[in-house]
Amino acid sequence: MSTNQTEFDRARAAMPGGVNSPVRAFGSVGTTPRFFVSASGPRVTDVEGREYVDLVGSWGPAILGHAHPAVVKAVQDAATRGLGFGASTPGETALAELVEARITRDGARPIEKLRLVSTGTEATMTAIRLARGATGRDLVVKFAGHYHGHSDGLLAEAGSGVATLAMPGSAGVPAPIAAQTLVVPYNDLDALGEVFAARGDDIAAIIVEAAPANMGIVPPARGFNAAIADLAHAHGALLILDEVLTGFRVGPAGWYGIDPVAFAPDLITFGKVIGGGMPLAALGGSAALMDLLAPLGPVYQAGTLSGNPLAVAAGLATLENLDAAAYGRIDAAAALIAQATASALSAEGVAHVVQSSGNLFSVQFTATAPHHYDSVKAQDAFRYPAFFRAMLDQGVSLPPSVFEAWFVSAAHDSEAVSQIIDALPAAAKAAAEATPAT
Repeated sequence: MSTNQTEFDRARAAMPGGVNSPVRAFGSVGTTPRFFVSASGPRVTDVEGREYVDLVGSWGPAILGHAHPAVVKAVQDAATRGLGFGASTPGETALAELVEARITRDGARPIEKLRLVSTGTEATMTAIRLARGATGRDLVVKFAGHYHGHSDGLLAEAGSGVATLAMPGSAGVPAPIAAQTLVVPYNDLDALGEVFAARGDDIAAIIVEAAPANMGIVPPARGFNAAIADLAHAHGALLILDEVLTGFRVGPAGWYGIDPVAFAPDLITFGKVIGGGMPLAALGGSAALMDLLAPLGPVYQAGTLSGNPLAVAAGLATLENLDAAAYGRIDAAAALIAQATASALSAEGVAHVVQSSGNLFSVQFTATAPHHYDSVKAQDAFRYPAFFRAMLDQGVSLPPSVFEAWFVSAAHDSEAVSQIIDALPAAAKAAAEATPAT
C-alpha cells in the first residue's frame, strides 16, 4: 500500500527535494508531507485514504471549495473542444471584460485592458517590465517580506517560501540585477520618502502586496497604499498593486475595493482565484499603459499557454459563482475560525496575535502585532510546527509554514468549521509546550 512516506521517498529520488515548490516539503513543520489524491468541498484526501479539512485551498484558488461542480463542468466542457489552440478564443475576451467590470470603486475603473498570462510570477515580472518601458527608468522599490514571485529582481528579503527556508535571496541571481531593486521596510513612509528623495528620478515603480499575506498577514497601515501611490506619482513613478493573493479573494474588487482609504494603482496583478485552480494570472491597467505591450507597443511579452481555454473556463466559472452570498459564507467562517484560534491559544497562555485582512488571516506567535518583516521574524516561530502537527493529527490541514495565510472557502460549512474549532485546544497545548530547537 502506498503511504505518504513511500510517496515522498519516491518523489525525492525523482525531483529536487521531492517537490515542485519548496514549501510543500514540510521542511519547517517537521513531518512527512501529505500526498493528496482527491478533494471535494472543504476536504482533501491523501494517498493513505485519510481525509482532512483543508485551510490551504490550493493556496487560495479553491475559494468556492474543491471540485466545485460549476468549475469542473466548465473545464470538462472546454476540454471536449480542445486543450489549446495557440490562437485567440472568445473566452479570453469574456474573462477580461468580467475582470475590468469587477475592479471598480466609487466609479473609478483602474483596469481598462487586461493581459492574461499563466503564473503570478509572470504577471509581476511583466508589470515591472511594462513600468520600466513606460517610464524609461530602471529601479524598482519593493518592501521587505513581500513576495512577488521568483523572478530574479524580486527575491530580496522575500517572505513565504523563501522566509521559511531562511534564505535572504537566492543563488543564481546576478548582483547587477539585484541592485536594480530597492528594499524598504513595510509600513514605513519615512524610509520610503528617503529612498525617493535620493533616487526618485531613477525609480520606475513601487510594487506592493495590496495587503501582505506572504509573511503572515500584516495589514497595511490605514492610508498606506494611498500614501505610496501619491509618493510614486509625485516622482513620475508607477504603483504596481500585487493582488495575486487578495484579488477576488477578499471581495469582488479585491483589496482595491475594500481598502479603508481609496487610492489609484497604475497596474494591478492577479493570480490564484482568477484561474479557479488552473494556471492563469493577469495584469491590467489603463489602455494607454497596457497598449505599450506588444503587438501594439515596444514592451515585449508572450506565452504559448497564455489564456489557455481550460484555465479561462475555470476562471470564468469561479468568478461568476462568487456572489455576495459566497463572500458572506467565507467571511463568516473565517471570522469564527480566527476567533476560536485566538481563544484556544489564550487559554494556554501562548503569546500570539491573529491578524486579518478581510477573510485572510494568520497566527503569529508574538505578544505585539507585527507591522513589518523584522517584527514578523522576531516571533516565536518554533511554536508553529507543534501546533501544525497537532492540527494535522486531528484531520485539519493548515499551511505548512508560519509565514502563510489561512484560506477559507465558501464550502466550509458548520461541520467543517466545528472540526477545526474542536482541534484547536490540543494544538494550542502543543504550541505552549514547544521549546526552541537547540
